[in-house]
Formats: sequence, structure tokens, C-alpha cells
Amino acid sequence: MSKIYYALGLHMHQPPDNLKLLIESNEWEAQQIIKCYERAVRYAHLYKDVACFHVGFSGILLRQFKDKDIIDRYRKFVDIPKMLDSYRKAKNIEIIGMGFYHPIFPLIPKEDWEEQLIRGRAIVEEIFGQKPKGFWPSEMAFCVEMIPTLKKVGYEYVVIDHVHMFKPQGGNIDCFKPYKISYGKEEMIVIPRNRDLSNAQESGLDPNWFINEVNHKMANFPSQEKARLVTTWSDGENGGWFRQMDEASGFFGHFFAPLMDMVRNAHTEITPIKISDFLKKFPPQEDINVRTGAWNVGSTSGFDFSQWNGLESQKKAINELFKTSKLYWDKKNKKLSKPQEEKLRQARELILDAETSCYLFWGEAWLSKIYDKLNSAKELLK
Repeated sequence: MSKIYYALGLHMHQPPDNLKLLIESNEWEAQQIIKCYERAVRYAHLYKDVACFHVGFSGILLRQFKDKDIIDRYRKFVDIPKMLDSYRKAKNIEIIGMGFYHPIFPLIPKEDWEEQLIRGRAIVEEIFGQKPKGFWPSEMAFCVEMIPTLKKVGYEYVVIDHVHMFKPQGGNIDCFKPYKISYGKEEMIVIPRNRDLSNAQESGLDPNWFINEVNHKMANFPSQEKARLVTTWSDGENGGWFRQMDEASGFFGHFFAPLMDMVRNAHTEITPIKISDFLKKFPPQEDINVRTGAWNVGSTSGFDFSQWNGLESQKKAINELFKTSKLYWDKKNKKLSKPQEEKLRQARELILDAETSCYLFWGEAWLSKIYDKLNSAKELLK
């Protein structure tokens, strides 16, 4: 009988300046959100003898955590520096990397991928003192063309929504084990995130349902593997389930703590594990193919990125982003004076900022943010 391991993941992100906007416009929501970040690490320490899980922070969220004004204004709710130090000390949390500004990589210029990735890794290492081995694609938006760049900057594995994975020879995949994936000469490890169980994690579940559902799903995929890996991942600060201030009624009080109590008392065969530790014990042997796609949002499937490029206005904004990025690269390859180099640096920051996924996600309501940043960048690039 296979041993069942459990890799739980939480994704944390706020777009540029959003923590400031929240504390100024909706203090109650700001309190709910900042408590989510503190609650995760606190429960990691409470169950350090049995719990393991993964947390990914966007670079732009971490930058906001470093802002002295943000630290001061949120201090009445959470001591942010103390919280970050607590993450550094939590040996049972594996920090996952992502693009600095949380971009939809398949929808931004390839020339910009590397800098988004390098800067995302750098701020994780600066704040948490660890180089992330795993990569979380913003909105789970992934394409195999990303593999060479991911490998170049130092990533070993990537988490992919399991519905986008398929066998080269056809047939159903076993979504409870890691695989290998190749693009050109580069190979990478793929971790399937179970979409159904992750959707439940996002909306609300209890330990007994989870255990029964895991057993039911695995029965549909009998395997001779020595170990099975159940991977669930969701936002860690969105929705009332995670923001619940009555902890006994939220994710950590109603699901996580009772499940860890069951693990501690040997009342379940499920064993929490960090993905990097699982891979050391059970490296993948089988190849898999992955089609381009994202996770499901609302009524969208994630197969066509329609949440981010389904509107004509979204497509136009993306096209403008590509054109402005090209202006930057064209100018970067020329000899510039020091003042011109400083303007180029400022323009670069604005372009990378404009690639934030949230500006596309919210459609007409936030598209103006893209144009504001790109127009400023183009002025600097003249």
C-alpha cells in the first residue's frame, strides 16, 4: 500500500500600493488581510512537530512589508518585522518563489521574464534567508517555453494545475505524483496541484471530508508507487474562509488544526511534507506534457486566459505593453548618458509594474493603471 504525503500550499499577493490603499479606505478589510499572513506562520509554529506547508509571496507584497509607513500603520494589528522573522525561523515552511510583480508570464514579453523571476527570487532570499527551490506561476498561468528561464535563474520544480497535464502517449494521468517535463534541452520537475481538492481548500472543508475525498480519488487511480503526493494550493488571504476573524470557523481553526491534531495522534495515514523533501525521497521517473493554461477563476476554466485577455480592451492593453517593452529594449541596446540611464531605469520599473496580473484581472475597472504606467514609461523613453 502506498504511503500518502500531503503538500499544502498558500499563495499570497497584493498589487502595488494595495496595503496602503486598504488601510486608508477599509481598515476592517486591511486587518482581516494582514492577519492572514500572521496566522499562517503562527499555526506553523503551533504544529512544528507535525505540520509542513508552503507559502509563496509575490515580490511586490514583500516590498510593501518592508515599507516603514506600512509597518507603522499596521502595527496595531500585526508586527510585520516580527512576523517575517517568525517565517524565517519556521523550518516547516517552504517558501515558494514567483515573479516579482505577479505577472501572467504567457501574456507578457519573453524578454521580461528573466528580470521578473530574478527579482522575485532575490527579495525572497533577502527577507527569508532561503533560495526558493519551487516556483508558483502567478494565477497558475504556465507555458512550457518558461522552462529554460526558470532553470536558468535556479528553480528546480514548478507547480501546475493538474488539468493541464497529459501523457505523451495518451490516457489518464496519475495526479498524485511528480513528473518530468522538457523543453528543448532543459528538463524540470512538475508538481500536479489537484484542482478539485484545491477548490475545496479555497471555499471550505473539514478534515474528515478531506481524508475521505483523498482516499476516494486515489482509489480511482490505483498505483504501484511507494508514495503518493496530494498537493493542494489556493490563495491564503482571499475569501471569508481565510479572512475569518473567528479562527475556530476559518481555514486554520476548522480544518488545519484538527487535521494536524489527527496527524499528531496518528489518527490518519496522511503525512504532511515539504515538496523538496518528497523529491529527495521519491524523484520523478515519468515524463509528462503540459498545455498552456491557468487556474479556474469564477466561471472560467483557465484554458484560454479569458479572465485576463477575454475582452478586446484587455487585448489592446497587452499589445500596448508589448510595444512599450520593445521601446525599452531598443533603447537599452544603445549608448546612453547617465541621466538617460536613470530615465531608462525608471521606465523599466514602470513597465514591470504594468505587468501586474491584477490590472488585467479586474478588466475595465483597473486597465487604466496599465496605461498610466506605460504612458509615464514612454515619456521617459523619449
